[in-house]
Amino acid sequence: MTIPDGPGPTAAYDGNLMAGPLSELFALDVTVAVVRCRGCGADAEVATLRVYGPEPGLVGRCPGCDDVLVRVVRTPDAVWLDLGGVTSLQVPAPKR
Repeated sequence: MTIPDGPGPTAAYDGNLMAGPLSELFALDVTVAVVRCRGCGADAEVATLRVYGPEPGLVGRCPGCDDVLVRVVRTPDAVWLDLGGVTSLQVPAPKR
């Protein structure tokens, strides 16, 4: 995980920060999944997203156009996942 200089929630992290919260929803390494941006059409691995947070949740932005792709919020009794900025999510298939 790359943590840039700068304090507080305005600092951008890379998409690896989403691995923990997303592992509660997916039984695979979601950081290697590829998302397609609804805004610019670029494909990017989740690990390459620019992530802001952590409070009140994590926001993953497109590395190309900065649109919001993914939001993950953890509450005491649920994990909320918003993929509104994503037109597709490609997950590597397990080897047979």
